[in-house]
Amino acid sequence: MRISFNWLRELVELTLTPEALGELLTMAGFEMEDLEDRRTWAEGVVVGKVLDRQPHPNADKLSVCQVDIGAPSPSTIVCGAANVQAGIYVPVATIGSYLPVIDLKIRPRKLRDVPSEGMICSLAEVGLEKESNGIHIFPQESLQVGMDARPLLGLDDVILDITSTANRADALSMVGIAREVAALTGAALTLPELPELAIDSDQQALTIALSHPDACPIFMGTVIRDVTIAPSPEWLQRRLQAAGTRAINTIVDITNYVLLEWGQPLHAFDDDRLRADAGSNSLTMGVRFARAGETLTTLDSQNRMLSEQTLVITANDRPVSLAGAMGGEATEVHPETQTILLEAAVFDPATIRRSARSQGLRTEASARYERGVNAAELPIACHRALQLITELAGGTVVTQAVGTTKASVTTRTIELRLERVNQILGPIELADGARNLPEEQAIGELSAAEVERILKALGCELLSLTEGEVWSVTVPPYRYRDLEREIDLIEEIARVYGYNKFCDTLPNKTEFGYLSADQFLTQRIHRVFQAVGLTEVLHYSLVKKSSEENQVVLANPLFVEYSALRPELLTALIEAFQYNLEQGNGALNAYEVGRVFSRDEEGVVEIDMVAGVMGGDPQQGRWVNGGREQAITWFEAKGMLDSVFQRLGIGVEYQPDRRNPLLHPGRTASLWVRGNRLGTFGQLHPQLRQERGLPDQVYGFELRLDVLLDQMDQEDALTPPFRVYSTYPASDRDIAFFVPTQFAVADIERTIWKAGGTLLESVQLFDEYRGENVPEGKRSLAWRLVYRSLDRTLTDEEVEPVHQSVREALEEKFQVVLRS
Repeated sequence: MRISFNWLRELVELTLTPEALGELLTMAGFEMEDLEDRRTWAEGVVVGKVLDRQPHPNADKLSVCQVDIGAPSPSTIVCGAANVQAGIYVPVATIGSYLPVIDLKIRPRKLRDVPSEGMICSLAEVGLEKESNGIHIFPQESLQVGMDARPLLGLDDVILDITSTANRADALSMVGIAREVAALTGAALTLPELPELAIDSDQQALTIALSHPDACPIFMGTVIRDVTIAPSPEWLQRRLQAAGTRAINTIVDITNYVLLEWGQPLHAFDDDRLRADAGSNSLTMGVRFARAGETLTTLDSQNRMLSEQTLVITANDRPVSLAGAMGGEATEVHPETQTILLEAAVFDPATIRRSARSQGLRTEASARYERGVNAAELPIACHRALQLITELAGGTVVTQAVGTTKASVTTRTIELRLERVNQILGPIELADGARNLPEEQAIGELSAAEVERILKALGCELLSLTEGEVWSVTVPPYRYRDLEREIDLIEEIARVYGYNKFCDTLPNKTEFGYLSADQFLTQRIHRVFQAVGLTEVLHYSLVKKSSEENQVVLANPLFVEYSALRPELLTALIEAFQYNLEQGNGALNAYEVGRVFSRDEEGVVEIDMVAGVMGGDPQQGRWVNGGREQAITWFEAKGMLDSVFQRLGIGVEYQPDRRNPLLHPGRTASLWVRGNRLGTFGQLHPQLRQERGLPDQVYGFELRLDVLLDQMDQEDALTPPFRVYSTYPASDRDIAFFVPTQFAVADIERTIWKAGGTLLESVQLFDEYRGENVPEGKRSLAWRLVYRSLDRTLTDEEVEPVHQSVREALEEKFQVVLRS
């Protein structure tokens, strides 16, 4: 919010400079994003009086003026504005002054051979308007020439651009910031005085009907007659301009002024148009949700299709305004308006947030309603607006109707303990320069008197339950929404007292930081996947809603594309692979560690997974292939995964699998470790590859991180046992056979190991063949078996019986037909 320093000084006695005030507010939690010193915009600009104006001898559009700026003799100034004339008071930039808005240094110069000693300024040249049609003429009839023009232009002010946190709705107003400054500095607070207004509360001319008490608990409607629509006084226009609001006319400007002063949005309807639009002189104002098919043209001339989430204000049940956001064009105040209806209401923050979002709107009014306005000060803000309307627009208040659906709770009582305050906040420095004093003199605790002073400065009422130890604290209405618990009061005490006044202390018992076992092992998983050539990627957990019935869907998503939680990781990796190909970056071999979500009978299930995608040619240079790309095969992709498991010290078995719809049903395997399902690996489904335009050789995997960590956390995996290396030569044997295709290689390998006993050192499949000379329904497998002993060189007589037992086991269990 843009805070006028001069306006703030009218509400609270300030002795600080704008820079010091900005630093104070920043330390109290209201960050100053910018400081706009308007005094520099017109430094050296004075009031001048045009004594004479003559046409320029060498230019038709220029004038030669004699201007009195309080110097011993008039200054000759060449001016190009059409509205310059003798006898007017104007702002004059004198020789040596600098106008930063247009980056111009004023120097003596000649314009078409006529010397010019300064410049008569327009409002654009001093930063008050974007464009000006001519020079600015002061409306006053008599001014002292040579005086500083900045107070007359409203450029004697400094604007602080302050950002408040979302829970501080009260800080979106000048009164709210003034209360905050008064609490921080101890200065006196002076709020605007509101004189008594005679209001006729006759309900016959105006009634209020509220059908949704949760959406709109309070609605006030006031009819003011005989108003005069004209430009606002200059002081009001300047204040609105300083706050970044465009001046329109007296009535609209007053509603905007009260919005800035009290943080209460108001809206003025043309009463005659309102009753004409409602179709009756008897007017009933209401608040309800829009019905399907209803439309409304708003003040920005947009014809809006209303949804059932849109909250509207109605006149005799006809929508005339978007509640809490923007008024309707058909009932807006115009130059001929004579009677207005002033609306002041309290709306539910969540309702306005949904309503404004449904229309794609974000206005100053909706921003305040979304945070929550102070219901207790609604009559004050309305009264302030009525006061200004009667003073500046000459109106007469004729009737006021108030609709209240339920009692609005605006106070709260919280118990506060001094012991808890000091326990949470810790020791404080008792005086400036305390760091140079002995510790017993420099450090202490917050006293009961200091706590009471701070809370009273914040507007709280205190009732002592235990003398100096426990209080019952009544929160002021304007802090009702953010002061809810004891810890909130403690935070306020620390904020107002000053965070920089608390001691820097460390816990008595400290220890070096360390990673947990799961964190350490997860880092190791990252390193291993990167070592085999995969790049880590990250994706959003939010995805588009699918037809999967177990998917976790968000109740109130921001976008349709992010309306559900992801049920798996592989889809996003495939999309990343496709995107990289389309961008000409080549194949993306990547992995991701993330959480997936699903729903079952007990609720939402969250599982951490590791997934990856592989494909393309991993080689950097292709000269050995004649420049042709050679994509990795299924076995090479599986080898990369096997390399990961080997580095992690995990033995994994592969079993045929068809359950993953993203993977090829004939080229997919489930991964198992010690009887636990670890995950899935396979080639992408042909239909999916065709839909996305992907090459054939693309592979994916998904692994359960919890199973992986459990296996890595086993003692034999953390500390592999030492195996003595044999110094004796090995004896190797090859065995080849036909075997039915329904038998898995993993089962065959397990049988070989079991039959080979202790002499069998390694088993390796080195050939698979299907085709000519192979019986139908079978395949040819060739294995190399290595036998070795730790204490002797094996002889053929020792190896052959063991090898024969392997043959017999295979023939018995898998009906193999030996080829050798």
